[in-house]
Amino acid sequence: MRLQVRFRPTVCNRAMTIRSVRQAAALPPPVKVLLAVCAFVTLSANSTFFASALRDRAFTAPSTWGFVLALVVGVFALHLLLIALLLGVLPQRLHKAMLALVLALSAPAAYFVQQYGVVLDPGMLQNVLHTDVAEARELLSGTLALHLLLYALLPLALLWRTPMPPLPWRRALAWRLLLPVMAALLAVACVLAIFQPLSALMRNQRSLRYALTPANVVWSLASVAQRRFATPPGSRQAIGLDARPGAAMTLAVRPRVLVLVVGETARAANWGLNAGLRPGETQPRQTTPELARLPVLNFGYSSACGTSTETSLPCMFAPVGRRDYDEARIRRSESLLHVLARAGVRVHWRDNQSGCKGICEGLPTEEVSSLNVAGLCHDGRCLDEGLVADLDERLRALARTAAAAPAALPPTQIWVLHMLGSHGPSYFRRYPPAFERFTPTCTSDELRGCTPAQIANAYDNSLLYTDHVVATAIRTLQAHAGTVDAGLLYVSDHGESLGEAGLFLHGMPYLIAPDVQKQVPLVMWLGEAFAAGIGLDAGCLRTRAQAPAAHDHLFHTVLSLLDVRTALHETAFDLTEGCRAPATAALPMKRP
Repeated sequence: MRLQVRFRPTVCNRAMTIRSVRQAAALPPPVKVLLAVCAFVTLSANSTFFASALRDRAFTAPSTWGFVLALVVGVFALHLLLIALLLGVLPQRLHKAMLALVLALSAPAAYFVQQYGVVLDPGMLQNVLHTDVAEARELLSGTLALHLLLYALLPLALLWRTPMPPLPWRRALAWRLLLPVMAALLAVACVLAIFQPLSALMRNQRSLRYALTPANVVWSLASVAQRRFATPPGSRQAIGLDARPGAAMTLAVRPRVLVLVVGETARAANWGLNAGLRPGETQPRQTTPELARLPVLNFGYSSACGTSTETSLPCMFAPVGRRDYDEARIRRSESLLHVLARAGVRVHWRDNQSGCKGICEGLPTEEVSSLNVAGLCHDGRCLDEGLVADLDERLRALARTAAAAPAALPPTQIWVLHMLGSHGPSYFRRYPPAFERFTPTCTSDELRGCTPAQIANAYDNSLLYTDHVVATAIRTLQAHAGTVDAGLLYVSDHGESLGEAGLFLHGMPYLIAPDVQKQVPLVMWLGEAFAAGIGLDAGCLRTRAQAPAAHDHLFHTVLSLLDVRTALHETAFDLTEGCRAPATAALPMKRP
């Protein structure tokens, strides 16, 4: 009897022990949900990554299937590690919200990577965060809505209905420590298993790492946030403190104006003045017929500072440019416009896009949409003619002011016009119907649904309109040559991919970006009196236009054209260097 009493508790104890072990080893509901979310985003949001990684592999080879297995498990482990670390610093009540955010970010990110071949690096994320409402509206489509329904809304609804009861603090702490370690070990094991082909893949396709979703979004957002906190608004370092006006400004007898037109997404390969032949065409396509009839200097295939507005715009207005590129330094410093203003030049920025990216901070600015130009604005977006709609009147007002007070000549002016240009994917929205000369065109925001010819036609029509706007500005300046000395400089911020190699739009990392995203047009027109004011030899400058140019030249060339003296000026990057005589020799003395 005693033996039975002793035996029964022992059996019970063993059963309870086994049950306790099983319960301890069982995955709690929050961990199961986390694993499910990681598996879902791995398989649903990374098709571009997997397709690129497997492009040149034969599926009949057994090694391919081993590579596929290790790659899929490795991507799963990477996202498990990343998301587990994020959840580890949050209270348990916020875990479901964080997982919902992961799903909400993954679906649209995967769509744009798959649809346009974009690379979601920090630069691209910065562009996305600065996208205005009108631009974002153009990216909405039925295909995007269906994608979000299947890969965001339905998973979010399922997640919302799935219970995630909080764990006791000891067990929760154990899982917070265990999951990242297990994920890291699994990821390392997968990498070691396919190290040789994986390292070759990443070395040959450096941008592929930014196709890993949602790791690309998390990493890029963190990078952008770090930059933003490093350079808060109003904290820019002053540059060009020694800037002062030269003789062309102090001895001028008439108002002097430089119109600086910053183009958008115009690529040099399609610029008519470059007269390049395209494959399959027997005649060059003329996308700049109006400029071709004007006495302009075309600098051909000029190198852009970046492949997106967010990068190029601050860079092209900085003294260092691409040759000594330092993004943090550029964003922490004032721009060319501040240096000009310090020397007494009156600066005015007119925008028809998404802002000046900080380079006009503290200076007079206005939006084209606020001008209420009849017939040019619709649904919050305006055509670029709004930039020059009142140019004639502005020049007349300047001349009237000078005539009314000859002894108090208005200061030298620079009017910066920031175009909407050929911003994609809605190229067909960038011009009025009168400029639809190349047909048939792509009239959809989903470029993959159009033929290459349709995309190119719509894009080239947008260049025709850019040509018209810039030529209109030059003709208007010519009409006031008797009262105002003027010049114009046009340069695009970056180029564009139109489907070559499966890439659309722009924003690829600079080191691996195709030339069509990095080569842009640069055009200069100078009135005779404006050129004479700085002693410029037009023939010499025409010869210089045959040599390579770049965004790096903009800062120093504008200083020279406006005759602003500062130690920041580098003659090696001044397009007018070697073509100028002393300005005082060409200028009449200002009357006392």
